[in-house]
Amino acid sequence: MTSFNDAYRGTPPWDIGRPQAEFVRIARKGEIRGRVLDIGCGTGENAIFYAGLGLEVLGLDEAPLAIEKARKKALERAARVEFIVGDALHLKKLKRRFDTITDCGLFHTFSDGDRKHFVKSLKAALSGTYFMLCFSDKEPTDWGGPRRVSKDEIRETFAGWKINYIREARFSTTSDDEGGYAWLSSISSV
Repeated sequence: MTSFNDAYRGTPPWDIGRPQAEFVRIARKGEIRGRVLDIGCGTGENAIFYAGLGLEVLGLDEAPLAIEKARKKALERAARVEFIVGDALHLKKLKRRFDTITDCGLFHTFSDGDRKHFVKSLKAALSGTYFMLCFSDKEPTDWGGPRRVSKDEIRETFAGWKINYIREARFSTTSDDEGGYAWLSSISSV
């Protein structure tokens, strides 16, 4: 995960300095609730936002520099959020369960093999709903960026889970405030 840690020596394109609008929308509608785990939390914008709504939040990222920045932001904003360095493929090690797990841009970084491990890892920590925002296969590939994901890939990866919805969304970056084409998924454990 060194490449992600190195990205935090500066400002990576996904670190937009505010929570992603898609997560703000669903949180304000009450879809994000209870004990929340924000996996791949980066510098903590989404997690800090959830905490501001009065939710109990843990932010987890494998990049120590991201967690260092997230802790600093939380302290400066007087946000009650716990941030830890950890691996989303080994959530069982947390020995905790969460009503909501959010994923803003992590899923699309996984290989096919890691996706299988990730689903098992989620099962060990989730007692409610997993919300995922990932780049869509509708996003052009001429600018590079992360792997694009199709609806079918999401359905296949989460076969046996309850897929509440997979809907078109936008994923803001530092270079495109309107955002790239994305999927916002709500998937519940069964």
